[in-house]
Amino acid sequence: MPHMELEKNLLIVKSKIREVCSRVDRDPDEIKIIAVSKTFPFSRIIELNSTGHEDFGENRIRELRDKYYNIAFQYSGKINWHFIGHLQTNKVKDIIAFISLIHSVDSFKLAEEIDNNAKKIRRTIDILVQVNTSEEPQKYGVHISEAASLCKQISLLENVRVKGLMTMAKLTDDREVIRGSFRTLKKLYDDLKPDMKDFEYLSMGMSNDYEIAIEEGANMIRIGSAIFGERPVLV
Repeated sequence: MPHMELEKNLLIVKSKIREVCSRVDRDPDEIKIIAVSKTFPFSRIIELNSTGHEDFGENRIRELRDKYYNIAFQYSGKINWHFIGHLQTNKVKDIIAFISLIHSVDSFKLAEEIDNNAKKIRRTIDILVQVNTSEEPQKYGVHISEAASLCKQISLLENVRVKGLMTMAKLTDDREVIRGSFRTLKKLYDDLKPDMKDFEYLSMGMSNDYEIAIEEGANMIRIGSAIFGERPVLV
């Protein structure tokens, strides 16, 4: 997909965001788009970044690390890297030096590991707590009933900042089920915000449901195929 196509796709997404925001009386400038570049070559990231887009999401550690080093070696544009996949404790060290935001912290053990690694390199790492709002057993994320205590526990760590919450809605055509997931997370976010001084982001919504997410209060959305096109099939 040529350079102009990526920029055009991003502009279409931004146009839809403006439409939704005007409908629900929100400011479109408060919606942060994470371009999910997983499975696409790093050249696409450079192409889109050169148009001014800075936030990119990956869900596999090895792929993220390879892209980071390949790009850093030959390109000086500013990129904010977001890790949006399940993170194993033994992989934290591989991304700690350059990650901007980890979206998928769902246990105190993982947060502690991030804290320990961050201390070693004198960084404070921004994270989101992932909540399993659809209550699907195969999905990662802390249970809704345990999310508040986990956020408060993590907030006591010295080198980790809890910047908000993240969820993934159920993969379904039932828009009310999707809406329910997002509404649940927004209520949790609003309930916790007075006690969580660093809360800033409500990350929910992907290419197929970001409009519903914005209607329900998301201010960070993770958009892959709507920007980059259909993903290559991995054999």
